[in-house]
Amino acid sequence: MKSSRKKKAEPLSQRLKTDFQKNWLLYVMLLPVLIYLIIFCYAPMYGVIIAFKNFKPRLGILGSDWVGLKYFKEFVGSVFFGRTLKNTLMISGLNLLFGFSAPIIFAILLNEVVNMRFKKVVQTITYLPHFITTVVIASLILVFTNSDGFITQIVNSLTGHQGSLIADPHCFRAIYIISDIWQSFGWGSIVYLAAITGINPQLYEAARIDGANKLKQIWHVTLPGMLPIIVIMFIMAVGGLMNIGWEKAFLIQSPVTYETSDIISTFVYRKGFEEMNYSYSTAVGLFNSVINLILLTGANKLSQKINGNSLW
Repeated sequence: MKSSRKKKAEPLSQRLKTDFQKNWLLYVMLLPVLIYLIIFCYAPMYGVIIAFKNFKPRLGILGSDWVGLKYFKEFVGSVFFGRTLKNTLMISGLNLLFGFSAPIIFAILLNEVVNMRFKKVVQTITYLPHFITTVVIASLILVFTNSDGFITQIVNSLTGHQGSLIADPHCFRAIYIISDIWQSFGWGSIVYLAAITGINPQLYEAARIDGANKLKQIWHVTLPGMLPIIVIMFIMAVGGLMNIGWEKAFLIQSPVTYETSDIISTFVYRKGFEEMNYSYSTAVGLFNSVINLILLTGANKLSQKINGNSLW
């Protein structure tokens, strides 16, 4: 009996050529995205070199002297390292703890609403804060939480707190996290509502036949159906744990609240744009990005081992 000869594998270049001929329109649609990523994401990475140089604008990046890890050591050894790292982890960690679950809970509750008109009104109202610019959000926070703001007056009357909330270092984290949840939970629920829509209705029917009430249907059908997308979103959230948006924090903080409000992003902004210490700020920003990469990779591997779901 003659052994069958294995078909020779097609070269990669030939496979790419064949695929391009079949799907050329998709490649054309992908082209603007690739151009955007190259220009705004990959090309600027060349500037990371200045973290290892004593950058002087008149000399340029290549003309400036190499200093190695000088600015990394300077940051780690400074008094700002512990404060900015602690504040970044505290705010992002609490935001992940409370903010990550908010859109999931909201999506589940919204899915149970039978009245479609009421459901659409609620969706529209909760989506709107996402489209408000950060400057306007920060202005609202400052107005409502200053010494005569109505939120300050309500909180002070209930808790006995004295003075402005936004000027109190102990209140900054709560203000930031609550405002962030309010701004993002409605928009963030869209992806979870889409996941719920994709669940087979027959599973709910089978659960009802088995005597499951609404809570048990949510626990045994809805949540397992949402689990893959929840895991993916959680991995992405952990990967951006250190990457808090500096805009809102910078706009609502003040030197009085630096003790709890000064995060790595705002520290980098002050060092780079206000003090024009470009090498130092780039080194701190690169340190932040490396920590994010480690967190993202670790969360992805952990998720892959626990339930088999991962980004790659």
